[in-house]
Parts: sequence; structure tokens; C-alpha cells
Amino acid sequence: MTKAFLIDVEKCVGCYDCQIGCKDEHCGNTWLPYAESQPEIGQFWCKVNQTERGAKPHVMVSYVPFIGGQDTAIRDFAPEVCMEREDGLVVIDPAKAKGRKDIAEKFEGVYWNEELQIPQACTGCAHLLDDPDSPIRTPRCVDNCHVDAILFGEEDELDLEGAEKLSETSLVWYKNLPKKFIAGTVFTPADDEVVIGAKVTATGEGGTYETTTDDWGDFWLRGLADGAYKVTIAHDGKELALDVDVTDKDAGLGDIAFE
Repeated sequence: MTKAFLIDVEKCVGCYDCQIGCKDEHCGNTWLPYAESQPEIGQFWCKVNQTERGAKPHVMVSYVPFIGGQDTAIRDFAPEVCMEREDGLVVIDPAKAKGRKDIAEKFEGVYWNEELQIPQACTGCAHLLDDPDSPIRTPRCVDNCHVDAILFGEEDELDLEGAEKLSETSLVWYKNLPKKFIAGTVFTPADDEVVIGAKVTATGEGGTYETTTDDWGDFWLRGLADGAYKVTIAHDGKELALDVDVTDKDAGLGDIAFE
């Protein structure tokens, strides 16, 4: 029996309710033996990573909730400080982990509490799961998510088709993680008009992607694998070729003169 999280990034609207719920549950509250109080500043056991991608005017914003500490590699690295749980959740015992700064230094999403001299991270709200009288029998981040972007349950009962992990040992699965895009606006300089219906093709090691320019001359090639592409724009017997690399970042190409 193993519990896990499933996050559908496509559903996330960037409201930060999961992050706020986590802070509300753990800041100023001590849930021993599971967790000491989370500091108000500097720690985010559940954190929404907001990323602005592309370049004006072709910009997208991605919101990716990140739950730190739910990684079985922590238990493998320091089994002596982790609670033994039938549900498989990783819970760092605050009493046993005293002085173990090395855990916070080694694992992303695990924070060092300088005042208490302990590493801290998400516990999966184990105190709520284990309390038969709790009105909420699920992690607060899940309960707070009003769009069901974050789900929690038995790993073998979650719909994991198409889902992936950020690391092999993580207990957090993701659907629809942001992929790279190439976007632009095609226009003809002679009459300063946009080109409608031009065929745009990106070909590279990551595959071939196609689209057409819309009524504003815009095109968006979404869901690209990282890599370099040859982008061709074809319309009325004319063709323009561009070399575009989205290995490190998305490409907002702006206005593209088609002559």
C-alpha cells in the first residue's frame, strides 16, 4: 500500500490555494510526533513555481505545484530518522532528525530550521490521515485545491496514464508538465499585413510539429521536445526557413517578415 500525489498542471490556475493551505496548516501549529511548526518565512513544503515563458508578445505563464520531501530517496539515505509507515509516505521524525542538516542540503524541498536545528519537509499531512476524528482525512494542499489539480490516494488507484515524475523515487506524479513552444506573427512588409493560413512546420530530433497561422497571423507550435528545429513557413508558393533552438527555453519570435 503506497500513497502518492497526482498533479495535473493543465488544471492549475495559479491561485496558490495549495501553498496557502500548507502554510495555514503548519505555521504556528505543532503536530508532534509528525512535525514541528513550519516557519512563516523561508519554507514552502508545498510551493507553486510560476514561470513566464517566451518573449513579448508571445508569452505563456506556467504554474507547477511542487511538493518537497515526498521522495523515497530520503528514506534510503537516512532511514534512521524517517518514520515507519504502512502507507509509504516519507515523514522525517523531528526528534530523531535533530542536527541532520545534511538531509536539507542534499534534497530539494527539504528545509533547514536553524532555530530548532532540524530538517523539515512535507509530511503528507500524516497527522490528518492518522486521526480518525479529523474532519479532513487528506493533505491540506489537496483539500484546498478547488479545481482538483492535486489528487492524493493509493498509487495503484490513481489514473497515472500519461503521468510522469520529476525523479524516479518521488511519490509525486505529474500530468501535462509544460513542454517547449515556438510562436510568432507572420506578416508581409510590403503591405504591412498579417499572413493568414500559412503552414508552419518545425522539424528536428524531437520530431515534426505543424500548425497554421490564424486570423492575426499568429502561430503556436506547442508541446515540443527540447532541441533544435528547422522552422519553415510556407504560403502561396513562397517559403521561409528559420533555425530555432528550444533546448533551454521557449521561443517567442515576435514579428516575422515573410517576403
